[in-house]
Amino acid sequence: MGGPLHGVKVIEIASIGPGPFAAMLLSDLGAEVVRIDRSGGAGNPLGEGSWNFMHRGRRSAAVDLKHPEGRELVLRLCASADALVEGFRPGVMERLGLGPEAVAERNPRLVYGRMTGYGQDGPMAAVAGHDINYIAVAGVLGAMGRTGEKPPIPLNLVADFGGGGMLLALGVVSAILEARGSGQGQVVDAAMVEGSALLATMFHAMRAQGMWSDTPGTNLLDSGAHFYEVYATSDGGHVAVGALEPQFYATLLRLLELDADAFPQWDQPRWPEFKARFAEVFTTRTRDEWAALLEGEEACATAVLALHEAPRHPHNVARGTFVEVDGKLQPAPAPRFSRTPGAISRPPAEPGADTDAVLRDWGIDDVAGLRAAGAVSGPA
Repeated sequence: MGGPLHGVKVIEIASIGPGPFAAMLLSDLGAEVVRIDRSGGAGNPLGEGSWNFMHRGRRSAAVDLKHPEGRELVLRLCASADALVEGFRPGVMERLGLGPEAVAERNPRLVYGRMTGYGQDGPMAAVAGHDINYIAVAGVLGAMGRTGEKPPIPLNLVADFGGGGMLLALGVVSAILEARGSGQGQVVDAAMVEGSALLATMFHAMRAQGMWSDTPGTNLLDSGAHFYEVYATSDGGHVAVGALEPQFYATLLRLLELDADAFPQWDQPRWPEFKARFAEVFTTRTRDEWAALLEGEEACATAVLALHEAPRHPHNVARGTFVEVDGKLQPAPAPRFSRTPGAISRPPAEPGADTDAVLRDWGIDDVAGLRAAGAVSGPA
C-alpha cells in the first residue's frame, strides 16, 4: 500500500521555493504528482534541475504553456486530476488561459492551489518579494533578534516552507477531502505573509497578555532568558539550552554545578547577569563534552549541529531521519504513518525527462503530434 495520499493525482506547475516543497510533501505522502516544467528554455536555476531534492518523487513533463496546444494539454491533464498547484504572481495563469475558471470548466471537482507572497488581492498582491520580505510584512522578522542588533535572517524556513508550502499542502489536502463530499473544487489562496503571521499566533497572544515586549532580545524565547539561549563552548562549538520548565532548569543547574538558590529562574532583571555566568561555564568544555554530559539528561540542552553533522547524530540514525536516494543523503518523509507510510518513490528528474511516458500514462494518446507541434519537449 502506498502512502495516505495514494490515488490522489496532482498537477504541479513548476515554480521555486514553497511550490515545489508543497508538491514534495504531497508526493512523499503517496500522491501521484506530475511536474509541468518550462519547455524549450531555462527558467530560474533555483527551481530547475535534478540537483534539487524538493523535486523528488515525481516525473517531469516539459510543456510550452504559451503554445495553444500546450495550454490545451494542461487542461486535458486537469480533467483527471484532483488538484493543481501553481506559484505565479496573481493573474499570470489567467493570462495563459489556465486560471481557476478555465480549469473548472474541464473539472469542477479540481482543487486549485495558489502559492503567492502577498495573496491573490490587496495593494501588494502584484509586488515582487521573497521570504525575507514576507516575514518582514508579517511582523515576524521584527520580533526576532538580540537587543541592539538588527533582525537575523532565519533562512527561508518561515515564509517559504512553514507558512508557505506546508500550509499550501494542508489547504490542498483539506479541499480535496471536502470536494469528495461536495463534488465541487475550490481555490486555495495560500499567501506567505498570512502563513507567517499564523505561525506567530502564540507570540501575539503573549503580547496581548503582557508577556511579550516589543524590544527584541528581552523576552522568554528570543534570547532574553538565560535558560533559553545558545552558548559558545571552548572549541568554538555551541550548545542550545531550552530549560523552560522548573524541573529541567533545576537539572541544568545541577549539571552546570551552579547553586540553585543563586540563580532564581524567574528573576528577570537578573537574567543578563545569569546569562554571563552561564556563558563562562560553557566555555570550560568542548561542545561534544557538553553533549555527552547533557543530552541524556532532563536538562533540555543539546549540541548545535551543522547540516552535515545532523545525519550522523545517534538519534537521527536510529530514527532514519535522513535517507539516501540515488546515492544522495536527504531528509526523509515526515510525519510517520503506522499503516500507510510515506516514501520517496524516485529521485528528482531533469525538466522534461518523462514527458512522453507521463503523458501516455495520463491518457494522452497524441504525444508525437504535440512534440511535432512544439507544444512539448524533452527526451523522446
